[in-house]
Amino acid sequence: MPTPPVEIIFYRWPGAWGPFRIKIPCGECSLTKDVIRDTLHSELADIPVTLHLHDWLTEWWRPLRKGGWHAPIVMVEGSVISQGNALNRGVLTEAVIEHHARRTPVSGNHLFGKETCPHCHRARNYLNDSGMAFTYHNVVKDPRSLYEMLARVKPLVGPKTPITVPQIWLDGHYIGGADQLSETLHRPVEPNPERGQSSLSPVDHTKHH
Repeated sequence: MPTPPVEIIFYRWPGAWGPFRIKIPCGECSLTKDVIRDTLHSELADIPVTLHLHDWLTEWWRPLRKGGWHAPIVMVEGSVISQGNALNRGVLTEAVIEHHARRTPVSGNHLFGKETCPHCHRARNYLNDSGMAFTYHNVVKDPRSLYEMLARVKPLVGPKTPITVPQIWLDGHYIGGADQLSETLHRPVEPNPERGQSSLSPVDHTKHH
């Protein structure tokens, strides 16, 4: 069954209302349109979306019910994500990916991390040593990877839990970080000086009386 597309609605300045008729769009409306189209062909190229363009002056009351009153107005799945200024493409990318992630389960093996993270390197070594093929997502260099990681992890750990890297999925199942991956692959857990002893770390019984 195909994934339902994410709905984007863009209200631009032209239109007609009573005696008022405007045919020339505002500069920020034109820029917003270009940003939307370029983002859909780059960062969001493989995500199904539907884009609806409307003249704000003709239908001003529709976005107003959702809090949109100043064109250009951009809505994703009924929520206003931008208005009054040219659209930030990162805001659009984040909103679309968040809705898309809710509708699509993870498949395969994935590691979300960053190059300066020692635990990310440790997790990658675990996977490489196991001979397991996986997709690595750099959340610093690729904004889409960051947005997807956050959209998928926060519903699992709660909105108030800080999200760290790495974040790992195996065969579509959420694993957690490097320590959890180590346990899953039956590897000894290395000490984590940044977080103290992990609950999954081996216990040194010689220290117990």
